[in-house]
Amino acid sequence: MRICGIKLSHDGAVALIQDGRLIFCVEQEKRNNNPRYQTIDNLDAIVDALAEHGLDPKEVDKFVVDGWAGRVKSQFRVFSGTAPVTLKGGPYVECRPEGLLTSRDAVGLRLNGRDFPYRSFPHVASHVASAYCTSPFAKVGEPAFCLVWDGGTFPRLYYVDRRSARFIECLFPMVGHVYAVAGLHFGPYRQIKRSNWDLGDPGEVDPGGAGKLNLGVAGKLMAYIALGSVDQEIIKIFQDVYQERFAADATLASFRTDIKSMESALSNLHDFFDASAQQLATARPQDVLASFHCFLERLLVRELAIALQRHSHLTARNLCIAGGCGLNIKWNSALRATGLFDAVWVPPFPNDSGSAIGAACCAMVADNGFEPLEWSVYSGPTLQKSDVPPDWEASPCSMHELATMLTRNKPVVFLAGRAELGPRALGSRSILAAATSSQMKDHLNDIKLREHFRPVAPICLEDRAPDIFNPGTPDPYMLFDHETRAEWRDKIPAVVHLDGSARLQTVCRNSQHQVAELLVEYEKLTGIPLLCNTSANHNGRGFFPHVAAACAWGRVEHVWSEGVLWTKTP
Repeated sequence: MRICGIKLSHDGAVALIQDGRLIFCVEQEKRNNNPRYQTIDNLDAIVDALAEHGLDPKEVDKFVVDGWAGRVKSQFRVFSGTAPVTLKGGPYVECRPEGLLTSRDAVGLRLNGRDFPYRSFPHVASHVASAYCTSPFAKVGEPAFCLVWDGGTFPRLYYVDRRSARFIECLFPMVGHVYAVAGLHFGPYRQIKRSNWDLGDPGEVDPGGAGKLNLGVAGKLMAYIALGSVDQEIIKIFQDVYQERFAADATLASFRTDIKSMESALSNLHDFFDASAQQLATARPQDVLASFHCFLERLLVRELAIALQRHSHLTARNLCIAGGCGLNIKWNSALRATGLFDAVWVPPFPNDSGSAIGAACCAMVADNGFEPLEWSVYSGPTLQKSDVPPDWEASPCSMHELATMLTRNKPVVFLAGRAELGPRALGSRSILAAATSSQMKDHLNDIKLREHFRPVAPICLEDRAPDIFNPGTPDPYMLFDHETRAEWRDKIPAVVHLDGSARLQTVCRNSQHQVAELLVEYEKLTGIPLLCNTSANHNGRGFFPHVAAACAWGRVEHVWSEGVLWTKTP
């Protein structure tokens, strides 16, 4: 049984599941140096993705299109070749508590000149299915709660067991875009013109407005708040305004998520920050945003704890986290630290980059229940063949030789095998560098054209991580916050954030991935089991699809791929 999942709107992607195993997921931003959050505007992208894996659309048993904004359905206007096509999809959220896996079935997915039938489930269903089916809980058949907090929704709590999933309740009436909207009112990304904050045209393929409400601001603010200090008086102001404007909201259980309701939710957030700003005129913006983060984190933890008490008859002790807010490592860590759950799982693609996988999982689940998906994070596009510019020289380079070069504080673009899924570079499409120089973080931020307050992540051998970080537990996908132990901060300053934390990625020493071999060789030379790791990409675009793209970019003088080191000649 082959199931093809398709995400057409922002973070567009094509995924294929065959007999319960993920074969590939191709995110459009990782093709041809495309911009971040790239949509699928032409259905030929689906044909191309299948063809790259030796498949014709006729060889696929089921196609599933991820739902999008709409009260009872969504609509996508795309092309198939040069012909315009309109597709009907499922809504953003389910229309009733037990309706998460209710699909909208249609015909008209035009691929290679032929119309195929397809199904479409609610958008949040793809988040629930991708999070649970990839979790360790699914492998052993244990139930779990699933928290879905997406840009256009309130934080929604679900209960998933082997047979079904059902909505429990919304925790509070703030959509996930709240973090980005906060950045439009305070700090370095503040904007004056409110008209730029509206959502997009509901008829377009991207009604979530990725081009208008910058989806990258939230991640930048997570770094920026380290410049500030939490002020309890500022938190009190946010609490008071929240009580006045949101606490009595009676529409929490609403199943309406269309453009009008999303615009209304955003408008309410702007009003909330306008009212708060009147009392914060003299406060430093970094303190305001640090305090707002703390206010929101406390609200999330408190309301989740209260919800669990209300539903104490549900005995699951596991939590899956999905939706765009699942990329907030500080919230993930705070939820894990509550002790409310025995285990917390966040997939490496909690945002919409995992929606194509989730869409395919929905069809699998609808037929067989919530079975585990066999998958690897390295299931993205393979490295494309390319013609490297003539001013680059190639030479064989072993892992020992590459590790030796890194000891000289020379960054290298490291391209290996298939790309990682999701937005984090996890060693397949990375820029790696020694972490021992205090100047390296600024150097990497300079070549990436990033703000200097942005952190650089450590990639570390798993068995050594507890010696260097707290808690230092296995974290292969960079989705939790870890404190750098005091005795190590001066040894690896390039990966220590302004608040002493690190967005750690751990790698098993005996992993088959080539980055593990590199870390082992570097440890032998230096005694240090980690390197700096940041994504290999143009600013604002997806990972480099081939060696030529990294060389043409030219901001790092060395590119390593599959045993060959390319060096830029003077």
